[in-house]
Amino acid sequence: MSSREEHLVELVDEAGEAHGETSVAAAHQPPGQLHRAFSVILVDPDGQVLLQRRAAVKTRFPLRWANSCCGHPRPGESLAEAANRRLREELGAGPVDLTEVGVYIYYAEDPATGRVEFEYDHVLRGEFRPAAPLQPDPDEVAELRWADPAALEADLDRDPRSYAPWLGGVVSRLLRPSVPTSGASGPAVTPSGSSADDAAERSGGR
Repeated sequence: MSSREEHLVELVDEAGEAHGETSVAAAHQPPGQLHRAFSVILVDPDGQVLLQRRAAVKTRFPLRWANSCCGHPRPGESLAEAANRRLREELGAGPVDLTEVGVYIYYAEDPATGRVEFEYDHVLRGEFRPAAPLQPDPDEVAELRWADPAALEADLDRDPRSYAPWLGGVVSRLLRPSVPTSGASGPAVTPSGSSADDAAERSGGR
């Protein structure tokens, strides 16, 4: 876990243009530095989405339910390469064909760890093959479950503290794609909330 905190991430402006780099650890220290990230959501042939409960040792939002896989591309690394790297590391899955369905900026403070998420998040949909094996890393993933995305969106409003604050935005963009299938980035939306207890933040920018 600690070695990944030393990895480099790409700093970006609100248009998603790169302007520098820093470590994962530095980017997530208050007040946070806006950087590029991705959120993968795997969808099975019946339309169910794979969720992971983040491991207890995670430095940001541990034991919260989140989308299938998250991470940061290293400077110069493509989204597809980075996402498949993290799918392999977290879930033992992949490679997976990915389609970008949206992008947005979100900001969230973790009241439990004091870390900050301030990310330009590319939402990537992957088609999951039911026969594909999964071998989740227990240092990354506490448990897995499948969920109906529409029911999940409703539950995010009922019980937001069970979920990572970015999940609402991920599910919203899955259900209402805003980016052409070519992968070009669409407009970003910045929620006004600043902590995990604020209604605007916990919706994930929906």
